[in-house]
Amino acid sequence: MKIAIAQIRYKTADFDFNSENIIKHITETDCDLIVFPQADIEATGGKDLGYDEKCLQAEAEMYNKIAENNYDKAVLIGDVLIKDGVPNQVEFFELNGKKIFVTDEFVEDVDCDLYILSKNKYFVMNGNNVFRSSISPNSDFIYINSIGMADENIFAGESFAKNKNNEYVAGFPLCEETVEVVDFNSPVELKEDCFEERIFKVITFALKEYCENTGFKKVILGLSGGIDSALTAALAVNALGKENVLGVLMPSMFSSDGSVIDSVNLAQNLGIKTVKHSITPLFDNFMEKIAHERRHDLAEENLQARLRGLILMFFSNRDNYLLLSTGNKSEAAMGYGTLYGDLAGGYNLICDLTKTNVYKLSNYINRNNEIIPQEIIDKAPSAELRPNQKDQDSLPEYSVLDDIIEMYVEQMRPVEEIYQKYDKALVDDTIRKIYRAQFKRKQCCLGVRLTERAFLNGVNYPIVQKYI
Repeated sequence: MKIAIAQIRYKTADFDFNSENIIKHITETDCDLIVFPQADIEATGGKDLGYDEKCLQAEAEMYNKIAENNYDKAVLIGDVLIKDGVPNQVEFFELNGKKIFVTDEFVEDVDCDLYILSKNKYFVMNGNNVFRSSISPNSDFIYINSIGMADENIFAGESFAKNKNNEYVAGFPLCEETVEVVDFNSPVELKEDCFEERIFKVITFALKEYCENTGFKKVILGLSGGIDSALTAALAVNALGKENVLGVLMPSMFSSDGSVIDSVNLAQNLGIKTVKHSITPLFDNFMEKIAHERRHDLAEENLQARLRGLILMFFSNRDNYLLLSTGNKSEAAMGYGTLYGDLAGGYNLICDLTKTNVYKLSNYINRNNEIIPQEIIDKAPSAELRPNQKDQDSLPEYSVLDDIIEMYVEQMRPVEEIYQKYDKALVDDTIRKIYRAQFKRKQCCLGVRLTERAFLNGVNYPIVQKYI
């Protein structure tokens, strides 16, 4: 029996697109059974649309539309089997003398000839290796995942198949539509991209999907001369093309000449258009007409960030650009960002990357030639909101900070264990800041989820509490 695995792309609640994509691959594939990912509204990220009766009716009509065609093969979409022109939800079914079991959760010791695990799983760093190795079937086995996006969650594919001897017989790529007839008698060796390449593919795929599904054609972002905006710009160019990315330079009285030069060099390397708008006249006018005095305090630092956000949002609004926010996970954890300023935006590509991983991905982008100027990678991070400001003036070294964030937030390690590695006062202060910054994170824009416990989803600290 020829069995094909169809790792294809879906769009949330776009039943016409989904049905047409399914039908296209049914008609083009020679097999006895073709296995598609789950296509129901819940599995494709519909959230509360699953309570909408009209939406559920449209979902049912999608299956009926697919079933109207007279196929010479059985079609399995999630747990919906289409055979002889009729869609039915199944758990066990027989085909060509084979007993087939379908589920969305792995259960051991099921009596069947073929086990199909159909579950749209969102991408997390290093998660697929753990998942694949956890599966030890006693029958031939298929795991089928879709590709697409469900807001912050990215379905990135990486479907696979094993035979009853627990040998891999198929491994599907990341973020690519692929249809393959699987041979359970022919083991293969799976090859996986490096960590940085996997993250690069998922982030660029996510931006393409977000823009296509929301109608944005172009993106805009502020270029500060720092590593975060540089990486975001490089990712955006790879996803959308240089002609669809606009960089805005907004120097102030505290901006170094090097930051402006580095931003210009970055833009030239990427081939993107830039515009320059100094915020100094706006700041000076505000101080004169609104504040009436200079105090050189935090409010004035935040005002600079908010003036930049104002400029970016104006052009985003007027010219229908998607504004890319450029804050990373380390800054989000510490609340190191200004609401309605540098945190303004519609989408964030690096919000679930710690600063350490920002540097890793930036160096990966430069692996063949210099895209992000080395000066940007080498310089000490700074918001440049006051003279000679450096991030490490108010934050621990990023290597230490990121390790604490990963241990406490992502791995949920006991604080006593973290104390064994780092100074107790430093750990307590870091954790306190993580909780104090929750009110900011609640107001940040949507972005790409890359970890199980992302601030986008998975972490749910209370804003109003007295425990920490």
